[in-house]
Amino acid sequence: MPPAFWFLAPALGLIAVFFALPILAALLLSFTDFDIYAIGDPSALRWVGLANYRQLLDHPLFWTALANTLYFVLLGGPLSVALSLAAALLVNARLTCCKTLFRTVYFLPVVSTLVAVAVVWRALYHPEAGLLNQLLGFFGIDPIDWLGDPTWAMPAIILMAAWKNFGFNMIIFIAGLQAIPERLYEAARLDGASPWAQFVHITLPLLAPTFLFVALMTMIGYLQLFAEPYVMTQGGPANATLSVVLLMYQEGFRWWNMGFAAAIAFVLFAIILMGTLLQLRLQRRAM
Repeated sequence: MPPAFWFLAPALGLIAVFFALPILAALLLSFTDFDIYAIGDPSALRWVGLANYRQLLDHPLFWTALANTLYFVLLGGPLSVALSLAAALLVNARLTCCKTLFRTVYFLPVVSTLVAVAVVWRALYHPEAGLLNQLLGFFGIDPIDWLGDPTWAMPAIILMAAWKNFGFNMIIFIAGLQAIPERLYEAARLDGASPWAQFVHITLPLLAPTFLFVALMTMIGYLQLFAEPYVMTQGGPANATLSVVLLMYQEGFRWWNMGFAAAIAFVLFAIILMGTLLQLRLQRRAM
């Protein structure tokens, strides 16, 4: 064997043991009725084929969780990307002072513990003592039960998630902006192009690859929504914030339906794969 193989062998072995084998085991698990009884007595394990997947399609909570997750992705994803781009443009502007300080401040939510951030935002959303409702009261608006009203619970989580995650995409956008040659903007200014025209005809087209990367990463991350509703609402009220991953967690670790939970995981994987391929295809058509 070539010497390069022996250098790669330790890393490939770790990938096989801690990545490939667990995925294969989970796939096999999704075709069984593995539950708490099978943990105590492996002989009780049965091969059920596609029964878990058929049960999943008939499970009303799955469709509720999928609708909530798609709502979170379709509303929260563009909001997060827009905030990231706006912050990147402000920080990268010529007249902005203390750029390093602003980049650090904007990036702090990303490195903050999600559970701690969720607890703080839950206090901000408190229907009586929350700072957000006090601010609304200052403008004469009645208090809103942000996390107790099914109408407002998911928008509240979206707002928190967008604030928590926009800093990472901001750094990516800053790198994309700095890769655009300055001479293009100088030529546009000499031709009398307004800042908006420069943004539309120079910045946006040249940021297309960056937009694709940011959109893909945001979609993949948001489809895996779990910690925010788990800490803030436990999927309520009335399952208004129940996500696919939270449903998978409940089925697997609350009710010990491991086979059914594994089926949910692979259906989510298929959804993420289809969403990724769709975005790549749309990007190729746009280019």
